[in-house]
Amino acid sequence: MHRSSRLLFTMIIVIVAISSASAQAYNPVIDVRHYDFSVALNDDNNSIRGTAIVTLSFSQPAAQFALDLAAKNAAGKGMTVLSVSEDRRPVAFTQDSTHLILQTGGSLGSQHSYTIRYEGIPADGLIISNNKFGKRGFFGDNWPNRAHNWLPCVDHPSDKATLDFRITAPDHYKVVANGALQEEKDLPNHFRLTHWKESVPLAPKIMVIGVADFAVDHPGDAMGVPVWNYVFQENKEVGFRSYAVALQILPFYITHIGPYPFEKEGNVQSKTRFGGLENASAIFYFENSVSSPGVESLMAHEIAHQWFGDAATETQWQHLWLSEGFATYMTHCYLENKYGADTLRKGMKTDRAKVIAFEKHRLTPVVDSSIKDDYMELLNPNSYEKGGWVLHMLRRRIGDDLFWKGISTYYKTYRDKNAASADFEKVIETVSGQDLSTFFAQWLFTPGHPHIHIDWKYDSDKKALIIDFTQTQEHLFDFPLEYATDGVLHSIDIHDKTTHVELPLSEKPAHLVPDPNVNLLASFE
Repeated sequence: MHRSSRLLFTMIIVIVAISSASAQAYNPVIDVRHYDFSVALNDDNNSIRGTAIVTLSFSQPAAQFALDLAAKNAAGKGMTVLSVSEDRRPVAFTQDSTHLILQTGGSLGSQHSYTIRYEGIPADGLIISNNKFGKRGFFGDNWPNRAHNWLPCVDHPSDKATLDFRITAPDHYKVVANGALQEEKDLPNHFRLTHWKESVPLAPKIMVIGVADFAVDHPGDAMGVPVWNYVFQENKEVGFRSYAVALQILPFYITHIGPYPFEKEGNVQSKTRFGGLENASAIFYFENSVSSPGVESLMAHEIAHQWFGDAATETQWQHLWLSEGFATYMTHCYLENKYGADTLRKGMKTDRAKVIAFEKHRLTPVVDSSIKDDYMELLNPNSYEKGGWVLHMLRRRIGDDLFWKGISTYYKTYRDKNAASADFEKVIETVSGQDLSTFFAQWLFTPGHPHIHIDWKYDSDKKALIIDFTQTQEHLFDFPLEYATDGVLHSIDIHDKTTHVELPLSEKPAHLVPDPNVNLLASFE
């Protein structure tokens, strides 16, 4: 996801209180295997009609279980469940404000399919509004856990499932969704049924539909991956030209990370509160993205998410850096590959300044377990820029070859699965053969960064430059520091509060520059 000032309001986060054991999974009773969503849309009002077939297995014996679904609120928005059935037999149910509770269950490992009929006006999650040209559209906008405002689901990244979307809408619309297009069928009264099927398991945060008067373009395939672009008719020319850069981005990631994980790579001009949202195979970009000078880096960020965040998904929100930090740094790597090393250095310097500025207002670690109920707060420079900096320093620590081998091994290991920060660390340690526990502990789980005070003077009798590097922050860090004297590069390992160096030099240097290649997340004075 690409952050934007388009954030509109704070979301209430749903926690399913099925078990008192807080260490267990979000919804420990069930494991959803497949969703089949049929949703009917119209131009007369914002009410939708839905039928969801939810196929799941029981992770433990249970007499009842819950799905996330927002009920109708005082403003009249929300979903009303009309019926629940299994094999055409009615199933008793109740609704509270945020859950659908099914009064049925199963034995350990048993698999069941439930059909849920519902209707209502989405309070959120499915955005029904006019675009900048005054044209009506429907756009899923589920991140972080807003899918339950229009889809009955387990609204958490830890429960991934395959899915079908069968959308009935007026026939002047084009419909895009996750996966591969199965069917477009004209119906009576100027309606059309569009069926998309996603065969790769997804978290609900990236399950979406986009319904608008799109112009559609297939600029080509990138290493076998079909690219499809959906833009508003009024932006057809500029949109097709801008979004075609995906054909240049995909080969870099496929070569360095591994095979693209989905059936297509779709880019969609949309109504989203974010600059971009990494919905699997149907990425949504903000309305003015088609003419934005930053569209290439925006698309590089969201396309990187297809591997990290979408295919390999974080287990819990606190590990969001495995999604956002990765997308941030992969973007830098793509731009470095295309435009040169100076582009990377400039990007890392900009990101470092953002991290340091953020820490002055909020001092928390990258893996931040203190946020319990408003995951929008995690959309901050710790998850993005500092997460990217962790990968940059890791790359410099173990070298390019081992870094990319580690990245591709992590992706291969956790593709279609979930991972925590410790899982990534284990992969990297195995690939590199190094103990990196200190590295990950200080950069992911310790707040702050090294602040280094440098005192230096030239001793003409010793013909040596005398330098004291002193860490002034509360927690001491362990890191290599590069510094240059009149353009000559030197390196020292910093472990203690003060590190004393006597560097033999025939004459006094005019300049001492710390971290000239921008390889350390630190501040200097």
